[in-house]
Amino acid sequence: MLDFRMETFLTVCQCMNFTRASEELHITQPAVSQHIRFLEKYYHTKLFHYEGKKLRLTNAGELLRNASLTMKHDELFLQNEMIREGEELKEIRFGATRTVGDALMGKVLQKYLSRYPDAKIHMEVENTNALLNRLDEGKIDFAIVEGFFKKREYDFLHYSTERYIAVCGRNYSFLKKPEKVEDLFGERLLLRELGSGTREVLERFLSSQNYSLEDFKKSMEVGSLQTIKELTKAGCGITFLYEVAVREELEKGEMQKICLKDFQIFHDFTFLWRRGSIYADRFKEIFRRFSV
Repeated sequence: MLDFRMETFLTVCQCMNFTRASEELHITQPAVSQHIRFLEKYYHTKLFHYEGKKLRLTNAGELLRNASLTMKHDELFLQNEMIREGEELKEIRFGATRTVGDALMGKVLQKYLSRYPDAKIHMEVENTNALLNRLDEGKIDFAIVEGFFKKREYDFLHYSTERYIAVCGRNYSFLKKPEKVEDLFGERLLLRELGSGTREVLERFLSSQNYSLEDFKKSMEVGSLQTIKELTKAGCGITFLYEVAVREELEKGEMQKICLKDFQIFHDFTFLWRRGSIYADRFKEIFRRFSV
């Protein structure tokens, strides 16, 4: 298990406040400070510094944080492996974002189970940010995401490339015929929650065009991909989703693409795990078995 002082360090990294970290750990604030001083003396470097009143990691602190998270992840993975020592097939614990989980994983897991009928699988479906946190905590071993992530913290493989499109219901009535993204600003935007990779792709595109979500006069935030699809089919607004997530609805004529001259986006889905993990070869093998 990780040294208790390293656990203190990771808690301070999470809270960025010594007092809150002491409350989280149920130890005194001086004890937290003592643990950090020990690590700084051991590594011969400062791990934190203040910018005004805000506590920040130094470059060395960031390096130690990333290494510690990987060690913690691998320790929990090893613990799980030891518990199941002797079993022919090890348990697979992974996460998928809602688009990946709903649109791709059904067929992928069906194929996997046909080959490994006794496989033990635990899949969590969440948005990108939540899955990255679960991965850092060692609660899952790898994740398949469509959102953005810090590449310096994870090792990753390209999983697939998907088209990102604007869609509406079959009989949706526009305020004006849309030809460009700005022509949609008068419509109600059906939007995923903060932390969603699907939402962030749209936010980044709008920002690149000097727009923002606030340019839509009406919006509705929904933390469920399925609910957004139902509302879109019912004509309650327009939305932006991956084509793979609405392929069935498009083929059935329940939804239609909104063709825009200034909106042509493709985005990668990514298979990732903690950078530097000693179990990288195992994850790469699972990646090959999970190929779409």
